[in-house]
Amino acid sequence: MKLPSVPSYSQGAQDKALLSLTIGQAFDQTCMRYPDGEALIVRHQQQRLTWQQLAHAVDLHAKAFMALGMQAGDRLGVWAPNCLEWFICQFASAHIGVILVNINPAYRLSELEYVLKQSACQWLVCAQAFKTSDYHAMVQTLVPELAQRPLHSERFGDLRAVISLGAQPPAGFIPWAQLAVLGAGVSAAHLHARQAAVQPQHPVNIQYTSGTTGFPKGATLSHSNILNNGYMVGESLGLTAQDRLVIPVPLYHCFGMVMGNLGCVTHGTTMIYPSDAFDPGLTLQAVAQERATALYGVPTMFIAMLDHPQRADFDLSSLRTGIMAGATCPIEVMRRVISDMHMGEVQIAYGMTETSPVSIQTGPADGLELRVTTVGRTQPHLENKLIDAQGEVVARGEIGELCTRGYSVMLGYWNNPQATDQAIDSEGWLHTGDLAHMDENGYVCIVGRNKDMIIRGGENIYPRELEEFFFTHPAVADVQIVGIPDAKYGEQVVAWIKFHPGHTANELELQTWCKSRIAHFKTPRHFKFVEAFPMTVTGKIQKFKMREISIQELGEG
Repeated sequence: MKLPSVPSYSQGAQDKALLSLTIGQAFDQTCMRYPDGEALIVRHQQQRLTWQQLAHAVDLHAKAFMALGMQAGDRLGVWAPNCLEWFICQFASAHIGVILVNINPAYRLSELEYVLKQSACQWLVCAQAFKTSDYHAMVQTLVPELAQRPLHSERFGDLRAVISLGAQPPAGFIPWAQLAVLGAGVSAAHLHARQAAVQPQHPVNIQYTSGTTGFPKGATLSHSNILNNGYMVGESLGLTAQDRLVIPVPLYHCFGMVMGNLGCVTHGTTMIYPSDAFDPGLTLQAVAQERATALYGVPTMFIAMLDHPQRADFDLSSLRTGIMAGATCPIEVMRRVISDMHMGEVQIAYGMTETSPVSIQTGPADGLELRVTTVGRTQPHLENKLIDAQGEVVARGEIGELCTRGYSVMLGYWNNPQATDQAIDSEGWLHTGDLAHMDENGYVCIVGRNKDMIIRGGENIYPRELEEFFFTHPAVADVQIVGIPDAKYGEQVVAWIKFHPGHTANELELQTWCKSRIAHFKTPRHFKFVEAFPMTVTGKIQKFKMREISIQELGEG
């Protein structure tokens, strides 16, 4: 007699209550609880603030924003790399009901224009420059009327002012230093009245999804969405006021501002920004010199730190935990992070911007095998299920599309109801587009994106599986698998390979190595050897770009 199959559905624990607070309330509570504790260290700006000092800075700038005329529901764009001012903008805007719009520091003119228009930004805070981008010149190109008072921009009818983080910005920009004077003119009672009107369900953040084709969509997130997600991530890590977390991931992304900033704020944990953008040496130095107990990063960051020529010179023994997320986490990299970087309690987290971001995470009690072969189990107060093409829940062990429901699901895409309806169904399930299978204990293994699956001669090939396989080769530091069209088989496999320093291999050697280890149809037809992969500023691999390049260089028509 055949036993009924168990459906691929799981519900997270309910034992920890969700926070029914706004971000401003949660921040203020922590600042009052640990006034003299070290709150934020920004190494590249030589800034070290206690919670009390940070609270003063946030309140002062929240009052300055009010003095400028910012109203509840206004959009404030922040276009800058990691810095103290980014943190202040995040929390000052949340205090007064203003919606923060995260703008990718790598954006150029057309991308900046799109985001400012799509979000109807009334206010913009920008750095002076970053890497090869002159932000002042780019803003002046888009807004030639900037020096007008009041501002009337032909392109951006909603834009009212641009605040510069530069020391001496050109005419038309409001200097950041001037905000302290403006803030001093607003009473604490006025600020508290504004803060009291803000509710947990109100929108607080718009983040534009990256790495896909087409125009980015603005995932709109509430106080409740991201505050609770940061809190639950921190709970899983066991963060306390004694922990010190190094945050080399971008603040403009959920990894930095939610899992990083909000995860720390809800636990009184010290936040450490090692540099304005990721640098492996500076990150290792920050861990060693600040005696950090936790470290965040995407796999490419951890690979760069592990392969850094001076890594052995840095004492990383203070590390206890951290998170590797944002992209597929290779098994061999995870093993080295645990053994070489002392991160014995490191966890994997899975999610997406639209789910605030984390919906699945490994736990502190999970053994190494579970941490390197799955992304964990459903987060507290959330549900996950795997469905087939007809929308039916598949049995445990079968592959299906992952769907998530619960407090973390975004309010919707900003000013895009059609895209919202395509992503979130009538029962509140967000369809991720990721393929996964779930074991008998509810652990989930991501096998790839719906659109990334390769079908060669009728055989389904999951890039994640092949990538994990290639990580076991001693010369391979990183690998990405894509498919390209093929007249005979439908698709062929292309492996993009990055070698460890001092190692190499050729196409024939790798194909021979594959021969006795994997099925012949999985062996890549083509190899491309590279120093780096196309990726977003957050470290997400852009497989669609890799596919386009592969078709141009290797396609057979």
